[in-house]
Amino acid sequence: MARNKQLKARDIMTGGVQCVGAHQSLFDASRMMRDLNVGCLPICGDDNRLKGLITDRDIVIQCCAEGVDPATVQAGTLQGEVHWIDADATADEALATMEQHQIKRLPVIDVKEGHSLIGMITEANLAKNLSDEQIAEFATRVYANA
Repeated sequence: MARNKQLKARDIMTGGVQCVGAHQSLFDASRMMRDLNVGCLPICGDDNRLKGLITDRDIVIQCCAEGVDPATVQAGTLQGEVHWIDADATADEALATMEQHQIKRLPVIDVKEGHSLIGMITEANLAKNLSDEQIAEFATRVYANA
């Protein structure tokens, strides 16, 4: 299958991403993940801007496994460094960002529209839109040190 090398991040992302508020609890985040059937949520601050990402694994490892009640912990307390890509960046740039930072999910921000979060690029998006060679290189770079 021929792949379009001019694809933009907005062309390959999954849209309609919902955020968990930084002040919402990890319990709320886990319910949102269940209801949305996702393993990762963006964390947005009071200004509706992206502040971080939280995964189901983060909740389990950093909260539940430590014996802490997830209803008492704000989602924003687990936010770490977050990497994102502009919606108009190329798919190759998105892939390079994910490889460089060894991440499996990449938020897509529309810089022209108030720096708003408009989607997420995941491994599934890559698999649907990139060549077999690109996917193999991604897997090697992201999972090599896992």
